[in-house]
Amino acid sequence: MKEYKGKLNISKARIGIVISRFNETITKNLLEGSLDELERYGISTQNLPVAWVPGAFEIPLIAKQMALSGEFDAIICLGAIIRGTTPHFDYVASQSAAGILNVSLEINLPVVFGILTTDTVEQAMERSGVKMGNKGREAVQTAIEMIDLTDQLSLLRNHPHSSTANNTSVCK
Repeated sequence: MKEYKGKLNISKARIGIVISRFNETITKNLLEGSLDELERYGISTQNLPVAWVPGAFEIPLIAKQMALSGEFDAIICLGAIIRGTTPHFDYVASQSAAGILNVSLEINLPVVFGILTTDTVEQAMERSGVKMGNKGREAVQTAIEMIDLTDQLSLLRNHPHSSTANNTSVCK
């Protein structure tokens, strides 16, 4: 058996961040955690592109534009959706997640879901660095691991014996 696992050892990754302004106190904490974690892995944040959007629902569009630019190895999406008394939470959370997944699959690029979906503000604060760690940090780790894993698998795709290298398809 040949296993492939992403490693957390990339220092030259080109990463972009899309972040929601809605619940900005929380999302700023996520961003700070992300920036700290990028620096910890040796990735400079000096000129790191950070695109602020009004809310989580708008994240997929800007993530797609960034992904299509060809300038990034991964896009990290950060936001905080907190349940209220209406079904709005369900729509925004599900469509944001689906949109981010669709961008990743369509563009074939790691697009990381770093959006908190919580029942309370307290839970969101805990997950943005107060008690339970910082999900922004975890999003960076996911991005780095996925960059490495997709790089490993792209080498396979370009191997002389692979079906894609010979322009043949395994699936007919």
